[in-house]
Amino acid sequence: MPASAAPSGGSSPRSRDPVRGDLRSVVGKIEAILDAFTADDQRLSLAELVRRTDLPKTTVHRICHVLAAAGMLERIDGGYRLGLRLFELGQLVPRQRILREAAQPYLQELLHQSKAMIHLAILDGLDALVIERLSPYRQPTRHTQVAGRMPLHCTAVGKALLAFASPATVTDVLREGLPRRTPHTITSALHFTRALERARQEGVATEVEEMHVGYLAVGAPILNAESLPAAAVSATAPLHNTRIEHLTGLVQDAATRIQSALRAGSG
Repeated sequence: MPASAAPSGGSSPRSRDPVRGDLRSVVGKIEAILDAFTADDQRLSLAELVRRTDLPKTTVHRICHVLAAAGMLERIDGGYRLGLRLFELGQLVPRQRILREAAQPYLQELLHQSKAMIHLAILDGLDALVIERLSPYRQPTRHTQVAGRMPLHCTAVGKALLAFASPATVTDVLREGLPRRTPHTITSALHFTRALERARQEGVATEVEEMHVGYLAVGAPILNAESLPAAAVSATAPLHNTRIEHLTGLVQDAATRIQSALRAGSG
């Protein structure tokens, strides 16, 4: 769903891998500091970084100094914000660059046809990582940003990814729990697994007011040659003037065409 079509949206830090996130290592400490930033943070003070990372103040200060010298952080108003060097490196990542380039014309067409908010996301840990987002003119501006994260269990794009992911990934999501985002969020493991099975059978995942009240969404997977999700695309629109049936065919068609473009490019 839109991850933030409603004011209460906001982005949460990504799920931490217990190995990669080992705070005893230098890399783990750097990761913890960078992961402390969310899409909603323009800057973080040293005290806030210490609170979010659970690292000693002297350690955070020392690492931030090194990261700032490398351009990965910038000093601003007595605090820190993410630096342009991270943006430069991010644009070089082959997986997201190739996927975005292949998907772009079909996402634009889906935007034009549906007049809905469009997300393209990949599975990363136990989150859906947004790598492209298109919004129609005059839609609310508080949406999940590119590089923002969306929960898997209550968004259409997340369910589309999870329905075709490995059983172990589904088990991990269920083990983490299904937090209630709205009164309509599915929090029962039984009902949730049934919803995933239905998505597998129909090739499309839906959600109605599970992430934000007043919005519905439809998502479809983009599968690789092993029938695992390379990505998923979704369309989100206000409930009062949209029908799921209207979005379903458009989203499925876009996913199929992106999938074909990716396979043709890799072949």
